[in-house]
Amino acid sequence: MSVQGHQARKRFGQNFLVSPGVIRKIVDAVAPRAGDTVVEIGPGLGALTEPLLERLDHLHVVEIDRDLIVRLRERFPPERLTIHAGDALKFNFGALKADGPLKIIGNLPYNISSPLLFHLADYADRVAEMHFMLQKEVVDRMVAAPGGDYGRLSVMLQYRYSMERLFIVPPGSFNPAPKVDSAVVRMLPLKMNCSGGTTPEVGAGETATDLALFARLVQAAFSQRRKMLRNTLKEFGGESLLEAQGIAPTARAETLSVADYVRLANALAARLETK
Repeated sequence: MSVQGHQARKRFGQNFLVSPGVIRKIVDAVAPRAGDTVVEIGPGLGALTEPLLERLDHLHVVEIDRDLIVRLRERFPPERLTIHAGDALKFNFGALKADGPLKIIGNLPYNISSPLLFHLADYADRVAEMHFMLQKEVVDRMVAAPGGDYGRLSVMLQYRYSMERLFIVPPGSFNPAPKVDSAVVRMLPLKMNCSGGTTPEVGAGETATDLALFARLVQAAFSQRRKMLRNTLKEFGGESLLEAQGIAPTARAETLSVADYVRLANALAARLETK
């Protein structure tokens, strides 16, 4: 489908935001101010880019589509808009951190939303806040409490961020229209301590002493959701690890809180240190 003379590309997951009301609500939620360093992922046809620049002296964008890059360069002068041509999954967002707050915004392609969120988590300690529009189902998983939509994405992101679903965006707000509802989420990075853990309120007094081990344990726990944790975590100690932390070996991954996973990972790290 052609939108403003541009052929929307499925491989880039292009659905262009066209609703003025939704655009205004997103920009108001971001509340860009002079001194902020703002990065927009996937500016597309500039629906958010232009109103953001009305409140900012300068804006960074990351865009992979060469045709759209040409259009953006023709529309906005380089002293106002810096275009980083390339894949957001490989982009170093931390390199843009300046003296002012770093804010990241974007209408994220559905086809890379989860991998991109995991990539962005690596920069949580340098970002002030993030606002993204995603498939509503993904946002619901991000903010879910234990049970239901709760999963690996929920745990890994909630360890790093305080998140809130702001509002739902219907398919008719886009061109071409997706087949599902979207939603806008606000992500505020939790304060990190010098060891790389999060503030105590996330880990119930504890922080992950080995983030890589924490990530592996969470991934293993949710690798087979229907199985009991004594089976999915067998390689990490299974029943003995779970019982030592007061967790029933028959429990399933979606019933544990973020704090539970932090405690399990730290107990496992302590075991490994003594070996």
